Amino acid sequence: MSNTATGYTLAELCIAAAAEAFRHDGEVLATGIGVIPRLAASLAMKTFNQDLMMTDSEAFLLSEPNPLGARGADFVQANETWMGFSRIFDNVWSGRRHAMLGPTQIDRFGQSNTSALGGTYQQPKVMMLGARGFPGNSISHPNSFFVPGHNPKVFVEGECDFVSSIGYNPARLPKGHKLDDVDIRLIVTDLCVMDFGGADHRMRLVSLHPGISVDQVRENTGFELEIPAAVPVTTAPTVEQLAIIAAMDPHNQRAHQIKDNPPGDRTGAGS
Repeated sequence: MSNTATGYTLAELCIAAAAEAFRHDGEVLATGIGVIPRLAASLAMKTFNQDLMMTDSEAFLLSEPNPLGARGADFVQANETWMGFSRIFDNVWSGRRHAMLGPTQIDRFGQSNTSALGGTYQQPKVMMLGARGFPGNSISHPNSFFVPGHNPKVFVEGECDFVSSIGYNPARLPKGHKLDDVDIRLIVTDLCVMDFGGADHRMRLVSLHPGISVDQVRENTGFELEIPAAVPVTTAPTVEQLAIIAAMDPHNQRAHQIKDNPPGDRTGAGS
């Protein structure tokens, strides 16, 4: 793909950056939970990883990802085969799935919280969705995260208030597992892209979105990151990628996923 675009939004930059999480997956089931993760998986499937698999979120495996939102009466989804709940579990336990979701908290280990905030587990201040299948999923297959608001309340100083998923914490590894069994690929936020490629699986800054500084990332992260000597700028989406994103999101739901959805390039914007 070519022809780097201009005038793209931050949501579109994040979609293109998050799609990179699926680049080298081959034929695995991509599960994007939320608008931007789902569009990221769709973009990857329609461009550089056409072996990627997606479902209609009900019971069918698709040869083409479905667009978001209401569709015309003449729309026919591209069903490839049946993909019921039991087959989803086969993919999960075999490791042939890669999920991207947005936890409420993430700590330095990559442990995440989708369950409860504050207080005690029996009496939390805020109750959320719950861990559900996340403990098993996080040790069975790769996971990535999307965070629309990068701040110290998400990237917390200590451990998460409730640990919903496995991370690179030797004290919490399930019996019989080692740290190398954990596979957290990418973390895409409204400020940057990170991974766990640092020393001893430390969270590492991979790229900065245009107009964002290292200091801004540091100030908004509750723990110390590994910062390379030279940090590249996150690659802008191409004209072709923007066209695919627009086709996959005809109702522009992406515009409402990040506060105010500013320009993707905030150079000179005082952000």
